[in-house]
Amino acid sequence: MDLARTEVGKAGRRARNLRGSVARLALMAGPVAFFAVFFAYPVAAIVARGLEVDGVWRFGRIGDVLAQSDVRHVLWFTTWQALASTALTLLVALPGAYVFARFDFPGKQVLRAVVTVPFVLPTVVVGTAFLALVGRGGLLDELWGVRLDTTVWAILLAHVFFNYAVVVRTVGGLWAQLDPRQEEAARMLGASRARAWRQVTLPALAPAVAAAALMVFLFTFTSFGVVQILGGPAFSTLEVEIYRQTSQVFDLSTAAVLTLIQFAAVVAVLAVHAWTVRRRESALRMVDAATTARRPRGAGQWALLAGVLATVALLVVLPLAVLVQRSLGAPGFGYYRALTEADGGAFLVPPIEAIGNSLQYALAATAIAVVIGALAAAALTRRDAGRFVRGFDALLMLPLGVSAVTVGFGFLIALDEPPLDLRASWILVPLAQALVGVPFVVRTMLPVLRAVDGRLREAAAVLGASPWRVWREVDLPMVRRALLVAAGFAFAVSLGEFGATVFIARPDNPTLPVAVARLLGRPGDMNYGQAMALSTILMLVCAVALVVLERLRTDRSGEF
Repeated sequence: MDLARTEVGKAGRRARNLRGSVARLALMAGPVAFFAVFFAYPVAAIVARGLEVDGVWRFGRIGDVLAQSDVRHVLWFTTWQALASTALTLLVALPGAYVFARFDFPGKQVLRAVVTVPFVLPTVVVGTAFLALVGRGGLLDELWGVRLDTTVWAILLAHVFFNYAVVVRTVGGLWAQLDPRQEEAARMLGASRARAWRQVTLPALAPAVAAAALMVFLFTFTSFGVVQILGGPAFSTLEVEIYRQTSQVFDLSTAAVLTLIQFAAVVAVLAVHAWTVRRRESALRMVDAATTARRPRGAGQWALLAGVLATVALLVVLPLAVLVQRSLGAPGFGYYRALTEADGGAFLVPPIEAIGNSLQYALAATAIAVVIGALAAAALTRRDAGRFVRGFDALLMLPLGVSAVTVGFGFLIALDEPPLDLRASWILVPLAQALVGVPFVVRTMLPVLRAVDGRLREAAAVLGASPWRVWREVDLPMVRRALLVAAGFAFAVSLGEFGATVFIARPDNPTLPVAVARLLGRPGDMNYGQAMALSTILMLVCAVALVVLERLRTDRSGEF
């Protein structure tokens, strides 16, 4: 009798596992189809267009392109500036990570939100802010006659500005959860403060530092808006060169080769990043982050706090403040009033209409990203998934590193005939923006979904609930706030997407980043002032979205 019950139980578990596998595949079907049609297909189309001649793939073209000295220079500069930006960001941001992790001081939550603002800002706004600070007629030029635009230092500082929060929140989030008593025990056994930190804390932090460094390297390796605005003709990353070869030189062959090179580099970085994340999950024993922070003690700790505050003021607050100040340069809000006028030149409509266009596009992109990302996160919930599912997880991250310029131009080439002739459709822009938003939705929702007790799902399934009903009645109530946070991140990144949108946004329906870039590309103080005004508006919208996110977050440990 007992044997029969055991066999019945095993059969039931096998049936539930089978239903779970079928449900996972069903959940994956939508995201896989979305990425296949709107990511893989456009990228493959533009690469094929560049490498195929008379129906024959010319792989020898790769060697021909790499043999060009200017291409090798672009590859060298792209890699060099990404490494330098990563090292400089770690150097500047690690003290901030320690302060946010271990110190408790008035205004800490506000300061955390302030340092996160640059990360959700569009790269066009970042470039514009530093142009107002270090460019011609900028603050440094007015005060001391110093200009850093069209120099590598302007690019490096802008990258540190943009990625400061990545290190602070990624490393600081783990640092806050490390039990300080482990380091204290080493001190009691005779180790010096430096040795205790080097042998106890640093090994535990190493995976988080490596993960943050890889993220910064990925973002700077594929940098477009910042280098496009600040680099001038002297400096060009792979992404900028792909844009130049595609839109100005019309050399699709060279652009295709550069896209393949960037794709290979991104895949390698993402593979290493996934390995560091798995190591990070097996770090030292964690404690509640709220119990590890305390008020600074002694002159050294107060000096460290003051140094971090000064760094944030100079590196984060000052560029944004100068951006706002430059937007108010004309009497009576003249630059803002000029946004309501159509000039018949770069704009077929008043630039102010870009605000409504961007909001509408971002809302549509957010809806798409939340649906696709939620399905993908639900499919990835179980940790015992096989290699196929882990490969699916890596696929979702590719849009963050693959050339957005390639994706945008690929949309024009691939989606130009029935049944997917979308060239004249407004939906092209939200689709491109959603590709960037989906990874943020997945990364936000996945930890929360995995924290849901699996026995609740099993109990609901045993009682006859369908997978959809299990999701609706078990998972959704627990992840509702995480879903709102994910939607906020998707909205912010969609609002600022530039690389793909610059190709597919129609002249009579520009987005805010595209409008800013067009204004900066035209001579004259009025165009420059309007660009500052539009950038300020875009910054304020992103800042409001961030404030809402901070209020909605369920996990305040500080990690993304």
